[in-house]
Amino acid sequence: MPRSHGSEIDTLIQLLAKLPGLGPRSARRSTLQLLKKKDSVMVPLADALKMVAEKIVICDTCGNIDTHNPCHVCEDARRDRTTVCVVEDVADLWALDRSETFKGLYHVLGGTLSALDGIGPEELNIAALIDRVETGEVQEVILALNATVDGQTTSHYLAERLSGSGVKVTALAHGVPVGGELDYLDDGTLAAALRARGSVS
Repeated sequence: MPRSHGSEIDTLIQLLAKLPGLGPRSARRSTLQLLKKKDSVMVPLADALKMVAEKIVICDTCGNIDTHNPCHVCEDARRDRTTVCVVEDVADLWALDRSETFKGLYHVLGGTLSALDGIGPEELNIAALIDRVETGEVQEVILALNATVDGQTTSHYLAERLSGSGVKVTALAHGVPVGGELDYLDDGTLAAALRARGSVS
């Protein structure tokens, strides 16, 4: 089969295709756009990728990915240091922080407990969370884990581990999303919404 481009370009297409949301066809289109905008997009992107690859670190305190250690969140003196929000992954941390509604600190577990995948407490960033709580500064731990079986199992495990620490342990409410219609929601979401019901003010 004749090649329409060099092996270097083919390598770029293959690497882009490994990114979430990009299949081979999308990777080819993205590569073509990068080639067409070499000076304005491709070269600056390559420089940024190289810079980040050289400076990327994992925060020793919370597990966030940043170019500083401690990360920008942990270093921010304006944050409420008495509240720690526990998330599964860095993507969850970024999503919550993007909402600008939570002003405390975070803790990234790096996954959830899963017997099927052989992931136990030792494989997650749980010991560091217990250490943070034992310093005495933390007053509330918010469990912001996904509403999956593994996520809920991990939440229950953490709640038990923290039960004797004296800190308040809370969890995100699960239920009807803003703008959601009951007829389109699954049974699990409806059940969670009923359990998390509150007073109407």
